[in-house]
Parts: sequence; structure tokens; C-alpha cells
Amino acid sequence: MQFLSSRRPSELSVQPSTEATVSHLTPEIWAKANCQLVGKMISEFAHERLLHPEFMGQTEPWTDYALKSGNNIHYRFKARALMLEHWWIDLSTLRKTNNQQSAPLDAMAFVAEFSAALGLSSDILPTYLEEIASTLYSAAFKLSQSSPGARELVFSDYQTIEAAMTEGHPSFVANSGRIGFSAEDYRRHAPETGTNIRLLWVAARKSRSVFSVVDSLSYEQLIAEELGEKTLGTYAETMAAKGLDLNDYVLMPVHPWQWRNKLVYANAADIAASDLVFLGEGEDHYQPQQSVRTFFNTSCREKRYIKVALSILNMGFMRGLSPYYMKNTPAINQWVGQVIDNDPFLVSTGFQVLQEVAAVGFVNSRFEAVTDATSPYRKMLSALWRESPMDKISPHQQLMTMAALLHVDSQGNALLPALIKQSGLGTKSWLQHYLRCYLTPLLHCFYAYDMAFMPHGENLILVMENHRPVKAFMKDIAEEVVIMNTDTVLPEPVRRITADIPEAVKILSIFTDIFDGIFRYIARILLAYCNFSEQDFWYEVAQCIHQYQADHPDMADKFARYDLFMPEFTHSCLNRLQLQNNKQMVDLTNPSKNLKFVGTLVNPVAQFASSDGSQ
Repeated sequence: MQFLSSRRPSELSVQPSTEATVSHLTPEIWAKANCQLVGKMISEFAHERLLHPEFMGQTEPWTDYALKSGNNIHYRFKARALMLEHWWIDLSTLRKTNNQQSAPLDAMAFVAEFSAALGLSSDILPTYLEEIASTLYSAAFKLSQSSPGARELVFSDYQTIEAAMTEGHPSFVANSGRIGFSAEDYRRHAPETGTNIRLLWVAARKSRSVFSVVDSLSYEQLIAEELGEKTLGTYAETMAAKGLDLNDYVLMPVHPWQWRNKLVYANAADIAASDLVFLGEGEDHYQPQQSVRTFFNTSCREKRYIKVALSILNMGFMRGLSPYYMKNTPAINQWVGQVIDNDPFLVSTGFQVLQEVAAVGFVNSRFEAVTDATSPYRKMLSALWRESPMDKISPHQQLMTMAALLHVDSQGNALLPALIKQSGLGTKSWLQHYLRCYLTPLLHCFYAYDMAFMPHGENLILVMENHRPVKAFMKDIAEEVVIMNTDTVLPEPVRRITADIPEAVKILSIFTDIFDGIFRYIARILLAYCNFSEQDFWYEVAQCIHQYQADHPDMADKFARYDLFMPEFTHSCLNRLQLQNNKQMVDLTNPSKNLKFVGTLVNPVAQFASSDGSQ
């Protein structure tokens, strides 16, 4: 089946006019964007027990609630409190009054009004407000576009779907900050614009660089495959004209924004000394992915992804890449890939990782001398190459980000029910296929290898066949994989992925990242659009777990130690991390250190602890 694309690789980013950068900011669209974000704030902040809406009355199945801040400001709305304390708010009922007078919904004002309850310090509040403003700007842009609707996306190709996504990380309120981008940069580089760019290429002196690659690949093979003989010849001629030998350098891609806004200044001395040589644009066209700094090659889709350093502040981190941290990236990916590929059960599920096969970085000695290892100034010039999924699927299969399962278009139509309808399967059967592709392999990685990923929607690519999931690819491995057992014997380059995680926290890699991070949203969509009850959804999740456990009786002791049917589990809150520190939410070298826990959540599968469904 030929999947449809609404974009062509030739549609390169162009300089937008100043007028174009604000053309989407109309009263109607701005009001809608604010309504949606205020609704999300109430839902997620109430979920994390930062805000506490008051019960005002019942009109089944909806309940009337009020939320009050100081200065006589009230919010009223109807909502349904679903499992996992998920607040499903009817946005059409959301109203604000100020001194009993109707007032417009304003997401930035909402943050200011509740800043004390949210625990926002005076230092963080202005930056967080800027992130909220940027998130609103992005939301308004998405609402203004005639992007493919949910029913059209069912038949669309991978990159059309990627650019059409509107939500990003569903839990985080300020999820499109991108502080550092100008309005023109947004139009050129934001993933939702669907624009294509050419990456810049530089030659970095080998004595100042760090390069690493998997065993099955070499630097020469990588660069030949990525650039081609003609471009390589051109670059060699450019270097020779400067009296330089390309063999003394490594080639690396650079984000155009990074070069113009950071590197020409921070690395001016290196450029002057010919330790860093600018070579110009590459030939291939690339489309930014949802993660902003990762690019898909639209000129040759079988070529590798490229991920580059990008010194913008976005959702709790400065998005740089450390040369030293990435030095072991290929070795880590190679080891994880071997574990996955050599496990017969994981192979049977079709689960694979898209390996980051090579990494390169340039060391700026001047900043190194005066900063510590966590400084963004040490992470300004690096890149990695990741496998493309395109040569791992059949012609009749379709790829889509798992974030698509949570996608609702500007007309209010959800993609998930459209996929289910087109598949010809019932909701229950479709869900079983999905859980087998997604949940089952993650359970096995956890129980068999003490291995956990960061399996949110942007990090997981679903392979669809006849509009039903048949397997999944996990990506973003080296930064986010963890082995939660320090006794595991690993090769030296891989040892950094082990972490001493408290026993009670280990199982949160399933409860928080999967149940709370993905499933509670899917359950709401299936309830709203397919009339598929929460009970039925969580029953299928429980049955998937039971089936996995029945297939692996040899791990009964670990199933008991890490009990997925426990009555309650610790409530780990993600927005609280960003509200406390929106520049570095967590320490990647010790991911459990900064977690924010607030009580417990009732486990929605506990009621199905028996495999026959009885309590």
C-alpha cells in the first residue's frame, strides 16, 4: 500500500516574513489555544495534587468543579475523574470570572495566579512563563494550519504524521518552550512546520575531537554512505584550497541555528586556528522530528537519522550533546541491540532498538577549563547517527510515532479510533495487538534484564500493517536506557548505564512511564470516542501482563518482588520536576535522585489480580 505524503523534500525552509511570524495570532485561535492549555493545566496540576478543585455538584456522568485563586478569581468547569486521578475536563464548560465578571482564559495569567500553589520560585517563574508563552505560540500555529486531519493521517506516511502531531509530551504543560529560537527560527526549524532544511557540515581537527562507532562500521564507511563521493571530493578540495588535509579532520553535521547563534562566537578562536573549518550545506534535505534536534533524511529515507547539539532551553533541559558522554553511545547501543536481538522472546514480538551507531564531538578547551561536566558550554558541538527504520519494514507497512495514538486534530477528531475503524478489528482486538507490541517487550526487558527505557510516545515508533500495530522500534537509547542492577556485569564502555535504583522505585519504570505516562491518556480517548470503558481497557492491560507471566513461570520470584498487581503505587510527578528546575529537571547520571513523589495512586490493574479477571 502506498502511504500518502502531503510534503515534498524540495520544500526547503525559507526566510519567513515578519508578518508571517504572527499571522496565526488571531483572537479566535489565541482564545482556543489558551482554553486548551488552561484545561490541561488544571488536569495535570490536579493530577499531581498541586491544585485541588472543589466539588460543586453532580450531573452524571459529569461533575461540576470550582477552582479558586486569590483576588476573587474563580474557574468553573465540568469534569470526570477517571482512574489514576486523570481529570477529563469538558473544555466547552471551562469559564473564568474575576470579581464575578466574565474574564478571558489566559494560560500565563493562570500560572501567575497559582504560582504559590505550584511552588514556582521568583527565579524560575519568569522563565517558566516564557515557556508557557512559547507553548501557546506553537499551539496557535498548529491550530491555524490546514494540516491533515485524523482520518487523512490514517493513510499518511511517516513524516507527514510526524509533522502533524500537536501535543508532544502529554503530561508536561510547558512542552514547547524552545527558548532561544526567534519567530523566524520557529518557522524554519520547529517540527510542526514540516519544513525541510540542509544541515551544515564542518571539519573538526582530530586532535580536538572525539569519534566512536559500532564494531560493524568505520568512520570512512559512515561518511561515504552519508555524504557520497561527490560531496566528499568537494570538501577535500575546499580543505586543500586552504592548505589543509581532510585526513587530519573528522567531518560532522551542525544545526544551522547552532552555527549562527553559538558556534561562530564560542568557537571563533578554533575557526581562526583552522581547528574547526566551515564547509557549507550538505546536499541532503532533512526534516526535524518531534524532538527538535533529531533529523530524518527526506532525500534518502534509508539513510540514518542525525541528532545534533542545539543550545535551546526546551522542556527542562538545554538540548546540547556532550562529546564525552556520547563517546560510549555506540558501544551502549551495540550492547543493548545484541541483548534484544539475541533474545528469542523479544524477537518473537518484533521489538527492536534503532541503534545510535556513531557519535562525534568537538572539545572546546577554553570552556572546559572553567566549567564543570554538566555545563551547557561543554555540549555545544556534537552529533550522532541513528539507524533509520525505513529499511526494516515491508513496502506494505506504515510507520508512525506512538504519540499519534494520543493525537486529536484541530477539529476534535482523534486518530486512534480512526485507525481502529480502518483496521476492521474491534477495539478489544486492536488493543491486544498494540499491547503485545509495546507492553510485552518492555515487561520482558524489565523482568529478564532489569532494563528500562524511556518509552514515551516520541521515543517509540509503531510499525502498522493494515492499520494495526505489528511491532515497535525503540529509539533514543544511550541517554535514557538504564540497567537497574549494579551487579550486572557489563563491558567497560557500557557500565555507565547501570544505576543504583531503590527497590521501590524500579517498578515505577512501568507504573509511571507506561501506566501513568501513556495508558491513562489512551484509556480516556477510547472512552470518549469508542465508548470503550476504563474497566475494559485496564482488563486488557492486566490480561497482557498475565499472559506474559504465564509464558515465563521461571521468573515467578521477580513477579512477586515487583508486583504489577499491587493495590497502589508511588505517585511520581513530572511537572513538579520542571516547576522546581526548568533548566535541568534530572541528573542523567542519577535519574532517581530528583524524582518528586506525592503519595500513591490506586493501581487500575489491581482489581484484575487473578488471571480469570476476578478480584
